[in-house]
Amino acid sequence: MMRRAWAAFGAAAAIAVLCTIAARDACAQSDYPNKPVRIVVDSAPGSANDTTLRILAEKLGKIWGQQVLAMNQPGAGGSISARVAASAPPDGYTLYMPATSVFLALPGAPGVAPNLPVVLPRDFVAIGFVLHQPLFLGASPASGITSVSQLIARAKEKPGEISYAATGRGRLTHLTMELLQARTGTKLQLVPYAGGPAQAMSDITSGRVQLALDGYSGLAGALQGGLIKPLGVTSPERVPGLADLPTIAETIPGFQVGAWNVLVAPVGTPDEIVRKVGADLRTALADPEVAGKFAALGAYLRYMSPADTTAFTIAEQATWRPIMEKVTKEMQ
Repeated sequence: MMRRAWAAFGAAAAIAVLCTIAARDACAQSDYPNKPVRIVVDSAPGSANDTTLRILAEKLGKIWGQQVLAMNQPGAGGSISARVAASAPPDGYTLYMPATSVFLALPGAPGVAPNLPVVLPRDFVAIGFVLHQPLFLGASPASGITSVSQLIARAKEKPGEISYAATGRGRLTHLTMELLQARTGTKLQLVPYAGGPAQAMSDITSGRVQLALDGYSGLAGALQGGLIKPLGVTSPERVPGLADLPTIAETIPGFQVGAWNVLVAPVGTPDEIVRKVGADLRTALADPEVAGKFAALGAYLRYMSPADTTAFTIAEQATWRPIMEKVTKEMQ
């Protein structure tokens, strides 16, 4: 009799503890965030992705009344950032805004980390879509290249002699230039820089590397300062505010490429937090000041639910697979 009483007491105590834990967790979720939030990004400071994150982080910080910190983890093609973000506690205080390239890594290619490409929803929980951002192609003034058509002609005359700076093998900048070569029957030379064109600027301005490709924020200073000659943009239409800059599609019909960013969280992050961050993300992107800053970068905002975001990344991976497989074979 006494044994049964103690067993009942023990069970009741265990239930009480579990309820206390559940109540504590529910409370922690209801007042989220009650401390600073980190957002991991796979790019170096000053890059297009870093600039995008900092604009977004500033607005989310105001909405939440908490610091939102950019955690730059560049290198290894994005695998370092993916590992850091995936191993973080799934409590909503570490989020991840990977570059497009983290989803478009070359599986099985030499030098590509085995934890890439990132696949949703296997590796992370989708929160929402942030933006599309076209890429800008520029040339070193020392190269004498002033247009996309001239670039194509010279590349055909001197196969493999014109080089371009990209953020690494398998990154979107690399894949975009591979697509350009495939569409034009040319051969260019990749020169990878983990920090992107910002790191390569001295080589570009000296003419040692002839071309650079990145989002506008990554090249803005060099373009405005005349250190790089703008050749074209990968958007389907000319970018407002840069109406004199032609699209690459005006020379290569149908050539359209865009970098994009999505916000995700570690697997296991509570649904309540995912929904809250998603709602606040939508509020942040709808703010006229934020929209204006992104518009100045040539970016296009677009709302997507978590399910739509997941479907979008899967479709993009399928679209790029032929180019990715071609590059993988060439690297082996």
